[in-house]
Amino acid sequence: MEIELWWLLVLPVFFVMGWIAARIDIKHLVRESRALPRSYFKGLNFLLNEQPDKAIEAFLEAAKVDPETIELHFALGNLFRRRGETDRAIRVHQNLVERDNLTEEQRLHALAELGQDYLKAGLLDRAEDIFVKLRGTTRNEEAMRILLEIYQQEKEWQKAIEIAEALPGHAGHEWIKEVANFHCELAADALINDQLEQALTHLELALSVNRKCTRATILQGEMALKAGDAAAAIEHWKRVEQQNPTYIALVASKLMDAYRQLGKESIGIQLLRSYLEQYSSLDLLDSVFQAEISNGSPEAAYTLVRDEVRRNPTLLGLDKLLEAQLLAAPPERRGDLELMKNLIHSHTRRVARYRCDKCGFKARQFYWRCPACGGWETYPPKRTEEFDLTP
Repeated sequence: MEIELWWLLVLPVFFVMGWIAARIDIKHLVRESRALPRSYFKGLNFLLNEQPDKAIEAFLEAAKVDPETIELHFALGNLFRRRGETDRAIRVHQNLVERDNLTEEQRLHALAELGQDYLKAGLLDRAEDIFVKLRGTTRNEEAMRILLEIYQQEKEWQKAIEIAEALPGHAGHEWIKEVANFHCELAADALINDQLEQALTHLELALSVNRKCTRATILQGEMALKAGDAAAAIEHWKRVEQQNPTYIALVASKLMDAYRQLGKESIGIQLLRSYLEQYSSLDLLDSVFQAEISNGSPEAAYTLVRDEVRRNPTLLGLDKLLEAQLLAAPPERRGDLELMKNLIHSHTRRVARYRCDKCGFKARQFYWRCPACGGWETYPPKRTEEFDLTP
């Protein structure tokens, strides 16, 4: 009974204390809101209504009334950058960095925003300097990811490798595709400068990072063929089937060149035919077709294309079929066939492109890195028509 009376006495005290605390918080909030200029709230309202131009005018007015409001300057800088006014964004964030009354976290935030301004303006060297300074701070991971993008734009592949290997997630194989391609870029540069040993080292490193790196295997084959070892080149390119059979289309014509050097063109055609039967591809079909033509077998080329069009009906295949028919057609029929082929060809141009899986960007040539989104190996070596026909 004594305990119950005790609680009856204490509960009202707690209630009164809570009510007083709430009143203090409300008064503090009202006092802070009254201290802010009216134009600050106008700016927020314009932002919510997606009117950035009017929001900037309101925030500029607020900044004149209260120039010490740090958050307001951050908002202004970001709005300027979004509008493409990078010069004004840079000035705002530079002024913030030079202030003496900033906390350490606010200064790091201002530096990061200034680096983003330089990046948007295309001043990569200045952006790099800032994000290098942010390494080892609370913004370390953000700085590393942006530095990785900068080094890729600058083609500083060795620096990109070092950053990627230091990023969180590297141990979990998150960045293996990118690092392998960085090594391939270094190998390609070495090949241009006839630094064969250095190129070979980078290709071996690429495959040690990612054993399914078809690009490294393709380059190894090109090195072997350049050295005069066609048999070794063939062995390299045949390994692409185990890595990713989709990429066989990229080495089909190279394989035929190597088999020709060995005087074994018929064996090469037989190999490509077997690939085509297992891994249907318009580019692979074109390679086998051209190989049959150069081998002096237009009838075999026609039969090949006819059977493939029956198996996988496509406009690009039909275009190739008409080309095969033209080779063996009598003179009186060639005019009609050429007319049909030209009509079909005018339509195939839009479906004969490669398409990025990541952003959908289309291009007539194959890229290892998408020119639009920067993704690596996001361009499957298949024409858009093949994807459109996929169920």
